[in-house]
Amino acid sequence: MSADPMTRLIERVQAEPHSAAALTLYALASTLDHERAGFLFKLEKLRDLDAGDRRLAYDLMELMARGENRGDGWRQARAALDRAVRAD
Repeated sequence: MSADPMTRLIERVQAEPHSAAALTLYALASTLDHERAGFLFKLEKLRDLDAGDRRLAYDLMELMARGENRGDGWRQARAALDRAVRAD
């Protein structure tokens, strides 16, 4: 498993693209694109995740805190994530 949170997220979503957990994590990653809006995400949704998925959510939040939720790499990862969610 990759140590990179976005790579882990993409792999997680690809495994079960329409599961509640995958969609919750997708929603969190999507909010990380919206700094001006304050990265609005209902933290109570973390209760719906198992411990491993919560760890991934925390790692995504840490990525944002380090300012790594921007730039070409981020945009490419988000595009891959969008494709994974939209896959049938």
